[in-house]
Amino acid sequence: MLTIYGVYRSRASRNYWMARELGIEFKSVPVIQGSRLANPLAADAPINTLSPEFLAVNPMGMIPCIKDGDLMMHESLAINLYLARKYGGPLAGAAIDEEGLMTMWTMWAANEVEPHSVAIVRIYDNAQENSEPGKAGIAVACRSLKRPLAVLEKHLSNQQYLVGGRFTVADLNLAEVLRYAQTEQELFDAHPAVKAWIERCQSRAAYKAMQATRGQEPV
Repeated sequence: MLTIYGVYRSRASRNYWMARELGIEFKSVPVIQGSRLANPLAADAPINTLSPEFLAVNPMGMIPCIKDGDLMMHESLAINLYLARKYGGPLAGAAIDEEGLMTMWTMWAANEVEPHSVAIVRIYDNAQENSEPGKAGIAVACRSLKRPLAVLEKHLSNQQYLVGGRFTVADLNLAEVLRYAQTEQELFDAHPAVKAWIERCQSRAAYKAMQATRGQEPV
């Protein structure tokens, strides 16, 4: 059975969404971020990213990671590419060219989009969005996202999904990366094809189920 280590309020959300899309059975081990705890190494602390038992699973001390049989993996986007390849179906590449494009869009999401979208969500997580430094940081991140979103807007102007005319792992990975920036409505309003695409992705039953579970976790 697939085991996913990480809480839903983390990048593990991507893997929980993917597992639900694939309809595969999985076990969730709710490892919390050590930074959320006053003393992550206290004897009564819940298992977290600094717990010795978790570091034995992932020495990087980051969530998520998975165990699938004898295979251990971390890096959430790579995990989803692996799961798509293993379980197949419409979320996976139908041929090598589609697999290549799905990898390309996933790497693009990680390199060109996520540094800026994460900068935005961290400002909100620290309740700094209304401070002058916070506003400035959000403005810089939004400016940095304009070029990638313009590229994505053009790509989606005559198609509903990234690859193969259907929802795939590439859409899931990129949609989850961009979700961190969705507080900035003007950014998405300026890119209507992107806005419609992410709404399609997030209307899926597996996404809604993931978010319902995520909403039950402590903030």
